[in-house]
Amino acid sequence: MSERRNPSVSEVVDAVIAYAKDQTIGPLRGAGRWILWGAIGAVLLGSGALLMLLGALRAIQTEWAGVGDSWTWSWVPYLIVFALAIALLILTLARINRDHLARTDQEDDRGHRD
Repeated sequence: MSERRNPSVSEVVDAVIAYAKDQTIGPLRGAGRWILWGAIGAVLLGSGALLMLLGALRAIQTEWAGVGDSWTWSWVPYLIVFALAIALLILTLARINRDHLARTDQEDDRGHRD
């Protein structure tokens, strides 16, 4: 019969450390990249939406000059742009795929497991 060699304590510790690094650092790097690209995208989309809303405000103030001339109606262009911003927010929140965010296993976007 072949004789089994018992691993030393240092070998066991090294194996546990290597396993822990393999199981934590790789997924954390992937999550970090995912969060980084998400944050960059959110900043760029938010900046674009802000500039678009400011452009809409300026267009309303320019094209409908009679609306903003009087002090009593000067708030109407701001109300219109605020309503556009709320509509954009509702559209954005409706498009968030919560099932994809709550997924805990290794399924792809079609529901198949790896």
